[in-house]
Amino acid sequence: MTASTRIRILSVDDHPLIREGIAAVIDSQPDMQVVAQASTGRQALQCHRDHQPDVTLLDLRLPDGSGIDVLSAIVAESPQARIVVLTTFEGDVEIQRAFAAGARGYLLKGMPPSELVDAIRHVHAGRKRIPPAVAVQLAEHVGDESLTERELEVLQWLAEGNRNKDIAVALSISEETVKVHVKHIMEKLGARDRTGAVSIGVRRGIIQL
Repeated sequence: MTASTRIRILSVDDHPLIREGIAAVIDSQPDMQVVAQASTGRQALQCHRDHQPDVTLLDLRLPDGSGIDVLSAIVAESPQARIVVLTTFEGDVEIQRAFAAGARGYLLKGMPPSELVDAIRHVHAGRKRIPPAVAVQLAEHVGDESLTERELEVLQWLAEGNRNKDIAVALSISEETVKVHVKHIMEKLGARDRTGAVSIGVRRGIIQL
């Protein structure tokens, strides 16, 4: 297979060892090659413009911002871009956000190399790729009631260790209203207390610390 017919891949991750490992796996395949690597969202956007890769592997945590924002920006410029999220985060809300932003696949870094190259081929062929472990995460919360924008704000403030009084001042609402929001957050997330709500929120990718 010639270089011109191989699947051309952009790898985006801020850890050099991860990028090198991905490159080693991909370059060992006869039908694909890494054409560019990036460690930040800004570099990722520029590399995608310069190289127009067939498939982009994108981490969700980058030093200059959210991988979801980078994903959205790439798709806005190149609607046909084939992007596979490759991350350690398996929260169902994070997964939903990635696909809503235009991802074609969502892979976890702990998977075998054979699954990575198989997923790249699937996405390159125009299909989506959702491994069983990721599908299970999504299925567990199908039909769950989503938090409102205000509840998301309150949960983020809770995660940062703020008291109800502090949150009330920050959001220009009454302390009683904050208590109502906290109650609804716990009910929707199935949490017993504030700490549990924050823990669930982080695990599912609803908020970030």
